[in-house]
Amino acid sequence: MTPTGVFMQDVHPEWLAALKDILPKIEEIENSLRGTPFNPAPENVLRALRYPLNQTRVVIFGQDPYPNREHAMGLAFSVPASIFPLPGTLQNIFRELHEDVGVRIPASGDLSPWTAQGVLLLNRILTTHTGTSASHANLGWEDVTNKIADVLGKRKVIPIFWGNYAKQLQKYFPPDLWIESVHPSPLSAHRGFFGSKPFSKTNQLLTEQSRQAIDWSLT
Repeated sequence: MTPTGVFMQDVHPEWLAALKDILPKIEEIENSLRGTPFNPAPENVLRALRYPLNQTRVVIFGQDPYPNREHAMGLAFSVPASIFPLPGTLQNIFRELHEDVGVRIPASGDLSPWTAQGVLLLNRILTTHTGTSASHANLGWEDVTNKIADVLGKRKVIPIFWGNYAKQLQKYFPPDLWIESVHPSPLSAHRGFFGSKPFSKTNQLLTEQSRQAIDWSLT
């Protein structure tokens, strides 16, 4: 099908081809949300898929978008550079980033430099009602992210699973590539996110694949 609506307008052609069977579902979800307040903005719902599929080396799976409209930008865990203070979840990610690979804690919460290196930042559920977390579970996004995970798993993209929602997608990836922990939210980070070393483990796996490591510095 030819993509219609706002959600798919900036999706890279490689992704449109890979997801052709699920595009009607995305259109159905978009139509069901018309006239309702949701995050992120419609043009950013599939922002994670603007970069070429063939360049994707790593995927970080989260839960769903930030409920605060100013925070949600279509990339899992990322917020616009203008946001301060950073959400607690992102502060925890940056703390682990510093302790794991020694980079300076970034001042900006915009994770776009990672996406430019082939790191896909994807939530399990791609929208949420503004002001309410996890409100769009079972809206149909699970089918979409299942398909995305299936495509990535067949390409042996390295998956990072943060939280139980993310771990639902483990079946699509070879177990020897899994990098996993609890969600980095302030409610759970102390139960296994801190000290999990996801960034150095990812680069180790990339090196073993004879692929270039990720520069996690965000400078």
